[in-house]
Amino acid sequence: MQEILRAEHITKAYGDKVVLDDINISLNKGEIVCLLGVSGVGKTTLFNVLSGLMKPDSGKVLLKECDTEKAVDEKKSYNSEVSMNPDTFSDDITGISGRISYMLQKDMLLEHKTILDNAALPLVISGMKKKEARQRASEYFERFDLSGTKKKYPAQLSGGMRQRAALLRTYLCGNKVALLDEPFSALDTITRTSLQEWYLKVMEDIDLSTIFITHDIDEAILISDRICIMKGAPAHITDEIIIDEAKPRGQDFMLTESFLEYKRRIKALL
Repeated sequence: MQEILRAEHITKAYGDKVVLDDINISLNKGEIVCLLGVSGVGKTTLFNVLSGLMKPDSGKVLLKECDTEKAVDEKKSYNSEVSMNPDTFSDDITGISGRISYMLQKDMLLEHKTILDNAALPLVISGMKKKEARQRASEYFERFDLSGTKKKYPAQLSGGMRQRAALLRTYLCGNKVALLDEPFSALDTITRTSLQEWYLKVMEDIDLSTIFITHDIDEAILISDRICIMKGAPAHITDEIIIDEAKPRGQDFMLTESFLEYKRRIKALL
């Protein structure tokens, strides 16, 4: 598998309190990595560092692109020096926001804008004309199961549909890497299960790679390729578990001995 994102030796403190200590994490193309840990351990702080919203005290975040032409265009847009080889493009994005898509726990849709304009917003912010941005966003509505919602407003959509719209907006931020901070946690169980299955399908369809924060062990086992256990104060990534099971994994998988063994192992580590 091809590595596309890597964080090396990330350390972050708030004043005298060290929150993250020597964190190393990577993401491969087409992969879902779940970050699992108790509330307050520092998962969101790590996401803020990975997304460039926060600069670490030490360490760096590297982004790699297969698509050299696209990567060079993006690099030029930041007025930075371009360096590449024929096979890969690497960029130190430490402290630089806007290079990785980041979706918070709440959908953060703007209630006064239509779903189409909400989805197109990152394209408009990046400088694209509104008409072109709407056209570009429109092309993905069927793929994201949002047909018939372009002219609706967020208040007219169910929780699951709102999350789909928010995920589309996140995807249109322009990178094939997404950070998702518990995007399904506020949904009821049936809707959440449906969204998990849908996300696995659409992620493969649009060639997206994801690091996913969750507190839910079952969710982590169902959707991830790898689970990183984050614990301690200051926090470390103490263990990595590879979920060696074919995807998609339906609800029947949760009744198997393999699922229960993964769950017992994770609980013991936490």
